[in-house]
Amino acid sequence: MMAAPVVRWPQAVEDHYRAAGYWTEETFDSLLHTSVSRFGNAPAVVDDGVVLSYRDLAAEVDALANGLARMGLQKGDCVVVQLPNCHQFVVLCFALMRLGVVPVFALPAHRQTEITAFCRFVQARAYFIADVVGGFDYRTLARAVLAEDGVAAQVVVVGEADGFVSYQSLRQDGVVPCVAQAADVACLLLSGGSTGIPKLIPRRHCDYLYNVRTSVEVCGFGRQTVYLAALPVAHNFPMACPGFFGTLMAGGTVVLAADPGPDTCLELIDRHGVTDTALVPPLVMLWLDAVAADGRLRDRLRSLRCLQVGGAKLVEEVARRITPTLGCRVQQVFGMAEGLICYTRQDDPDALVMVAQGRPMSPADEVRVVDDSDHDVADGAIGQLLTRGPYTIRGYYQLPEHNAVAFTEDGFYRTGDLVRRLPDGSLVVEGRVKDQINRGGEKISAEEVENLLLGHPSVFDVAVVAMPDKTWGELSCAFVIPRGPAPRPLDLTRHLRAQGLAAFKIPDRIQFIDAFPATGVGKTSRRALRDALQAEYFSGPEPEH
Repeated sequence: MMAAPVVRWPQAVEDHYRAAGYWTEETFDSLLHTSVSRFGNAPAVVDDGVVLSYRDLAAEVDALANGLARMGLQKGDCVVVQLPNCHQFVVLCFALMRLGVVPVFALPAHRQTEITAFCRFVQARAYFIADVVGGFDYRTLARAVLAEDGVAAQVVVVGEADGFVSYQSLRQDGVVPCVAQAADVACLLLSGGSTGIPKLIPRRHCDYLYNVRTSVEVCGFGRQTVYLAALPVAHNFPMACPGFFGTLMAGGTVVLAADPGPDTCLELIDRHGVTDTALVPPLVMLWLDAVAADGRLRDRLRSLRCLQVGGAKLVEEVARRITPTLGCRVQQVFGMAEGLICYTRQDDPDALVMVAQGRPMSPADEVRVVDDSDHDVADGAIGQLLTRGPYTIRGYYQLPEHNAVAFTEDGFYRTGDLVRRLPDGSLVVEGRVKDQINRGGEKISAEEVENLLLGHPSVFDVAVVAMPDKTWGELSCAFVIPRGPAPRPLDLTRHLRAQGLAAFKIPDRIQFIDAFPATGVGKTSRRALRDALQAEYFSGPEPEH
């Protein structure tokens, strides 16, 4: 059960948002019913040969929600969902939200460390997985998680259950009523986090649906939209910006891709007439290189209207290649699962779209760019981004001490981003305040990796920092002070894998060093380490790992 209420907006602010029409009494269940009544037999979800109309989707949700209720799940329970891009993910979202059961959306790349922490923190009643994806057996992971103290979740498997509960077996004829209300928490999204295990972001039906609805309006989604969900749909970006929820709200068709690579996605775009999709910058570069190497592939992109790019900053040189190479418009997207979403607009001049990450999508978004003393800086100056508004949370789930630091007294969220604001309100992202590495849109906590490396007997001290990379934006480098003879980098990599760390968090480079540069108060200077990387190490060969 959700052990404590989430941090709410002040009552006067909530009343204002409702009076202004930003928040309604709609829930995700009513979204589904409205779409079924409007779009009926139109195709809603396409997944590897499976095509569900809006009516089919609703029928699947009915059957699964009934089975989940019979399994004993009830309003206020939390579950962990770790599924790939598949139609069962979409069905499960709506079924859980109808019951008022709160999903924590784990990423497919998460492993034992993260999943165990999620299950313990929310006292998860169930854990939903696929059987085997990309050669990785999630049932083996589930057994390892269940062996941990404080984990007592039922495991539900899409595919071969192998002793667990079969997803298919849960489908039961009948309809259970929606018990969720607009003010209830619909789901818990993951923060990128800079302090270890990702923090949980409570998104209520009212604020998250406003996020979806406004994104649909700004991005021009409608019945003609065919949206390719190429990125993992557990991310906020392909889920609600506008993502698959926005596509279903607008009456379009969601096409689910098993992986985001050009070989898979270009064929799906061609086959299904995809009009819109979303990528992170490293994937954009893969697509660009694939089409540049074989010009015939561009014919497969004839239907593509818009490529959204977000999750990490898009370099101007790459942005300028998209339209000439892929033949579609580029839309820059900047935001966070905590709230604020910025888009470039269809009528923005190309000169702006190439360099800016968009402007806030809602007239009710409040944005401040401040110095280290929280004083507002002039437009054009670099400062820290603070924001609040009708879809930006006022606190993380059950983290009161962290909330006191992450939010100002008057409710502005400290995003940790360094930005410049242009005269039209567009934001240009200049970096991060927090010690967090943004590896192609996947956020890595330096502290989490450092703590695990410190558990190796040959490691005396360690500092993990970002290093610039033309493809990924940032990669991670671990500076290690060894205890005695330096171990092989491969030994440290194997140690991290044995601890159950997600693959994207494994340092891309491990560099041994005699001592760390220090600040005036004796702390390790990460800025000095980054400078050292640029000055000394970038020209060297890549180490073995």
